[in-house]
Amino acid sequence: MPFLQDLVHKIELAVQQGRLRSMTVILGGLLLALCYNLRDYRNFATEEAMDCAQLGRQIAGGRGYTTLFIRPFSLYLVSYTNQQKTGPAAADKPADPARIREGHPDIANPPVYPVLLAGLMKVLPFNYNASSTQRFWSSDRHFWRYQPDFLIALFNQVLLAALIVLSFLWARRLFDPAVAWTSAAVLLGADLLWRFSASGLSTMLLLLLFMGLVWCLTGLEAGARTPNRSPATLFALAAAAGLLLGLGGLTRYAFGWLVIPVLIFVGFFTGAQRGVLCLITLAVFAAVMTPWIARNYQISGAPFGLATYSLLDGTDLFPGSRLERSLAPSPHFFMSLAVAKLLGNLSPILENPAPLGGWISAFFLAGLLISFRNPGIRRMRFFLLACLGLLIVVQALGRTHLSDDSPEINSENLLVLLLPLIVIYGISLFFTLLDQLQFPTPEWRFSAVGLFALLACSPLVFTLMSRTSPVAYPPYHPLLIQQTAAWMKADELMMSDIPWAVAWYGNRQCVWLTLNAVSEPGSPDSHEDFLAINEYQKPVQALYLTQKTTDSRFVSDWVRSGEHGWGVFIMDAILKQRVPPIFPLHQVPTGYMPEQLFLSDWKRWQ
Repeated sequence: MPFLQDLVHKIELAVQQGRLRSMTVILGGLLLALCYNLRDYRNFATEEAMDCAQLGRQIAGGRGYTTLFIRPFSLYLVSYTNQQKTGPAAADKPADPARIREGHPDIANPPVYPVLLAGLMKVLPFNYNASSTQRFWSSDRHFWRYQPDFLIALFNQVLLAALIVLSFLWARRLFDPAVAWTSAAVLLGADLLWRFSASGLSTMLLLLLFMGLVWCLTGLEAGARTPNRSPATLFALAAAAGLLLGLGGLTRYAFGWLVIPVLIFVGFFTGAQRGVLCLITLAVFAAVMTPWIARNYQISGAPFGLATYSLLDGTDLFPGSRLERSLAPSPHFFMSLAVAKLLGNLSPILENPAPLGGWISAFFLAGLLISFRNPGIRRMRFFLLACLGLLIVVQALGRTHLSDDSPEINSENLLVLLLPLIVIYGISLFFTLLDQLQFPTPEWRFSAVGLFALLACSPLVFTLMSRTSPVAYPPYHPLLIQQTAAWMKADELMMSDIPWAVAWYGNRQCVWLTLNAVSEPGSPDSHEDFLAINEYQKPVQALYLTQKTTDSRFVSDWVRSGEHGWGVFIMDAILKQRVPPIFPLHQVPTGYMPEQLFLSDWKRWQ
């Protein structure tokens, strides 16, 4: 009995001090993560996740900022820049202006997230061999989960937990504990955030950096209203804001556009020292970004690498992935293309409220009609609206084929960065309305809040009720890709329609499928993209095509690609069992066709 009395007394103390609620939330979060990872985790299914992961492994392996995923457009930019600087190669020295033989530099990804993954790979026991026998990683002697993908997802879920804590503390500071706890619960049960955490993308890191930026701006605004506040503290907060902007810009280039609303906020709401604070923020941001911009310009002649041309990607001039697969494009800018792209992409963004918190966004929008007494809340809402308007335009102009491949879970989804703030402001309106109602007992009020949170989290509830296969096949089957890539030597070059997957799972250098196959010599419509790589840069010793090509649209992607396109090439290879005589790869193993196609220069499988 004394033991029970002591236990009851400790529980009462914990309740009074708020510890029990915190412990309940922590245990609930761990249980939710366990259930999600067992039932709905999926291996990587996006190009960007695999690209960043293989780049992180290159860095962790001491191979520098080089990539195994070779884009033809990247070959063009690097080659053109080197030839401009050095001129033609000497006759006795093999030319490699594209640096494809020595290790092709990556000019597609900003560095922060790959470097962070490289550190993670140094610390954790990554096992890159896909298994069909080990428990948990396989099921009934079939491959099930890829261990490096799973570890990266767990890392991003830790970032999700840190994001929820930061959002909770910010909401408690500006609003009240009820809004803070409910916001934390809704964010913890946000299906969109869990899917981003398991995707392997840099979105969770970017969300964390954005919330850190919000904290800095909140401190600057509050400090400017506080009498006798030390200028050194304000200068430190301005420098921290610039640093977070720079780190965010080096995580995803589009994040750097937020420097505009940040400077506007600092200029309007930080008192007499606004000019100095703006200069400090801008100077630190520029100091962080400039070295990387100089590196990109030196290598490729473009300050942001391939992202410099993202405005053209997805336009009528370069539809789909045509720009990055072009070996010699003519990337000329026309204002009409940008306007058409903006207008064409605005409608889908405005029609889909999911990145804005789903139906909670209705509470947020309605709350715009309410004037808060706290000036800090009003001013941070102004910052939120400025970011919202800017990011809608940036997302519409920056949309590429990545959004077509994965419409919602992609790195171009910028509006998701505002989700925590939108949820907090929406829930604040809910409690404002709730205060107008009279409940018979406190339990009834608590039940109303619980029902609201449950409805907000219902997408995740339904997701957990339906079990998902972790294998993102077709076309990504890590074990099959590894077995295929294992036929190649480490210094040999493949070509594929999923080169990012070959680079990550197979750990082999792989160039993206060129726009055209090999045509007959002397043909007036001859396109020599393949031969330009194979004969003048580095021999392509295997071709690996998956359902990404074989299951593509027949008329749009096969027939309209022309007589010398890959569509005709694949039909001849599968239906007629032949390839053009000029094509250097003729050996075909069994077991791939008709879903996939593998061609090699010799029978490597023997």
